[in-house]
Amino acid sequence: MPAAPSPERDRLPRNRGRGRYRARPLGVPMQRLLLLLEHTTYKAQAFLDAAAKLGVAVTVGTDRRQVLAAVHPAGNLTLDFGDPEAAADEIVAFAHRYPVDAVVAADDEGALLAACAAGRLGLRYSSLDAVGAARDKHRTRQALHAAGLPVPTFRTVALDSAPESVAHAVSYPCVLKPLGMSASRGVIRADDPPGFVAACQRLRPILQGRGQTSDNLEFLVEDFIPGVEFALEGLLDDGRLRLLALFDKPDPLDGPFFEETIYVAPSRHPRDVQQAIVSMAERGCAALGLRHGPVHAELRWNARGAWVLEIAPRSIGGLCSRALRFGDGTVSLEELLLRHALGQRTDGLERETAASGVMMVPIPRPGVLRSVRGQEEAARVPGIDEVRMTIPPGQTVAPPPEGSRYLGFLFARGATPGAVETALRAAHARLAIDIEPTTAEAAAAAIRREADASLHR
Repeated sequence: MPAAPSPERDRLPRNRGRGRYRARPLGVPMQRLLLLLEHTTYKAQAFLDAAAKLGVAVTVGTDRRQVLAAVHPAGNLTLDFGDPEAAADEIVAFAHRYPVDAVVAADDEGALLAACAAGRLGLRYSSLDAVGAARDKHRTRQALHAAGLPVPTFRTVALDSAPESVAHAVSYPCVLKPLGMSASRGVIRADDPPGFVAACQRLRPILQGRGQTSDNLEFLVEDFIPGVEFALEGLLDDGRLRLLALFDKPDPLDGPFFEETIYVAPSRHPRDVQQAIVSMAERGCAALGLRHGPVHAELRWNARGAWVLEIAPRSIGGLCSRALRFGDGTVSLEELLLRHALGQRTDGLERETAASGVMMVPIPRPGVLRSVRGQEEAARVPGIDEVRMTIPPGQTVAPPPEGSRYLGFLFARGATPGAVETALRAAHARLAIDIEPTTAEAAAAAIRREADASLHR
């Protein structure tokens, strides 16, 4: 269990030439959390609810100015997530007025800033270099290889290179991956040289986005790893990995695109396979240098053993954490993570014994979403806990590789993982999804325009 923060030990970091962080005045008992939220996150309410339950003061650091920032300066910070060093300077200045006990990033976008700020404030967190390595798929592969862990053959390719020439220098099947994107966006399998060229042509506009040129842009090409896939939710404490949940992914993820659908816990695979998966995840964290905080890892298992696909220094994405309950069933994943970040007790808070799962409702085709009917019927399926659609009608949608969102989430609980999977599939079958079709390219362009407009509102 991490030690409770104290002014003498935990509040006084090394002097980094930017001034010392002032300790919390004696007699001020309430802890303060700096919660980094990208404005498009699904996770804000879950973390805020958890903080309220714990009686923690919260400062929300976000990439968009909040309406109440002027009247409640202790509660809001507007930060440039794209410039972690400058944003960390602002956080340190803020912390001199309002002492901060923990920094938590809800999503990938805030992970680098959280590491940078925590390092400046002397708070427990993985290092900036380790988080940077985890956020870059090429650096991840290099670190795993250097540590002697199994990795596929991999290389980076410049986006402006001639794909026809590269196509004859790689082995097949292979997978093309953007270095820093998540949610399967831009991940494409190619089985032969013509498929590689086609994949490069499809990947180019995804990587360029928002008017960027192809100069200095690269992507990863690696051998395809066959096998069954797992998602691991864990918590690092001084490098030791505590397993919170191991999800099976019962739908095959063989490409050409890699849209995820169902997660079910606990895993139904043999115990020795599960132990090998957890052990490989811990070794992967050590190879990257990750030491403290939440991790969400994706791994595969085949005849050659366990393989790390990626390890993200944050909790599970979207609304999927609602599939997890801890302790007596009233403790959310977010509450567990905040307790850990704040140095509070988490021992004894294990995942509930019931099986649980989530389906990320896939987008069947690119176009404009008109409606999702049958939600009430889906909610009546035995075992279904909740049906939550998250994209309103009228928005442009696209499946991977261009898109990175899901129509919504279905949650289920049951006596066995099989019963949970059956309930999720039955509920999904009751949904009637009406999408006015368009081309994938047109949908991706519309999504980029919507994102740009959202950033400038």
